[in-house]
Amino acid sequence: MAFKSSYVQSVYDATVARNGNEKEYLQAVKEVLESLEPVIEQHPEYQEAGILERIVEPERQIMFRVSWVDDNGKVQVNRGYRVQFNSAIGPYKGGIRLHPSVNASVIKFLGFEQIFKNSLTTLPMGGGKGGADFDPKGKSDGEVMRFCQAFMTELAKHIGADTDVPAGDIGTGAREIGYMFGQYKRLRNEFTGVLTGKGLSYGGSLARKEATGYGLCYFTEEMLGCMKNDSFKGKTVVVSGSGNVAIYATEKATELGGKVVALSDSNGYIYDPNGINLDVVKQIKEVERGRIKEYCNRVQGAEYHEGCKGIWTIKCDIALPCATQNELDGESADILLKNGVMCVAEGANMPSTPEAIEKFLTSGILFGPAKAANAGGVATSGLEMSQNSERLSWSFEEVDAKLHGIMKGIFHNAYNASKEYGVEGNLVAGANIAGFLKVAEAMKWQGVAY
Repeated sequence: MAFKSSYVQSVYDATVARNGNEKEYLQAVKEVLESLEPVIEQHPEYQEAGILERIVEPERQIMFRVSWVDDNGKVQVNRGYRVQFNSAIGPYKGGIRLHPSVNASVIKFLGFEQIFKNSLTTLPMGGGKGGADFDPKGKSDGEVMRFCQAFMTELAKHIGADTDVPAGDIGTGAREIGYMFGQYKRLRNEFTGVLTGKGLSYGGSLARKEATGYGLCYFTEEMLGCMKNDSFKGKTVVVSGSGNVAIYATEKATELGGKVVALSDSNGYIYDPNGINLDVVKQIKEVERGRIKEYCNRVQGAEYHEGCKGIWTIKCDIALPCATQNELDGESADILLKNGVMCVAEGANMPSTPEAIEKFLTSGILFGPAKAANAGGVATSGLEMSQNSERLSWSFEEVDAKLHGIMKGIFHNAYNASKEYGVEGNLVAGANIAGFLKVAEAMKWQGVAY
């Protein structure tokens, strides 16, 4: 049996029977349930209340057609999703992912993880996620606008400031959020904080763009200091990806004294032994929407290599996977460990495979799991919701200070939970347990809805 507890095994088996073809979702469920076995043993009341059976089943799952017209006048059809997973501690909260890889399994895995991530922030937010198999890359602004308007026309029926507050994710940046917000406002005739990641001129929060990358580094710095009496100072850092998370993780890691030497995109990776010149990266990725290999045409001494997996062969002290799910496998983990990596912290959602995570945990290096380490984005989205509710705008410094405090708190909550339940230093288990306990208590007290 995969589980020591026959009860937990039965919950997992039932989940597999219902969702047998959803590999990403089942991977996430298995990892969480494994961590929760000691909790269920100490809290039989959770079994009696059917907490696990309920928490692995979304409260609501919506799938819909998105029809729009491209610049050539041709009708295009995509599939849209919103999974409203759990609202025990607050309105559903989670991003909208626009990428060809989006399917029901990916959205459910992300929504399930979001339950625990949002709980860890201590802010009143439930778990949800959405998206579509639409690819914004290569599309004109007009095409992106028409898609977003069509997508929101259906989604607007199911969301609201006190019901479900979506945000950005892969493929959904300020442009896409703006078009979606405009359509929601048009349909509902109200100006409300229904989306986060908005532009600063219409209710967005300062530091939101930087939040996931900054938060990742705040968490990692706290983990290094508390568990190893160490810091980023003087460390060589490899960051995968080159989107918002990777860019601002690079910025903050550099500020904290690290030297980031590599970034990647879906085609390949760059290596700059002198340290990444972030101004060049921002120009290529944020202004020109170009590919990362262009960096080598502008920075002397930098190398470009086809294939993004090779980034993990670069010798480093700290690895920050910030690209996408399951990008770092067991083979890559072996190479990182052989090259002396001391710390891995996840900026993307579930970027390490179960095999890689097992290798990191058994080796004794520091490992910061995604639901804890990358919670800075949703934490700042929660702060944006607060500002919208109060009709206020906080300064960058105010938001950044709150974010820093939240990320330090997340680390200590996860670390303390790992100690309490006999797995000290295992932050995968600690984060799952700490996130689960708050949600489980809320579900217990709210009773069973028939």
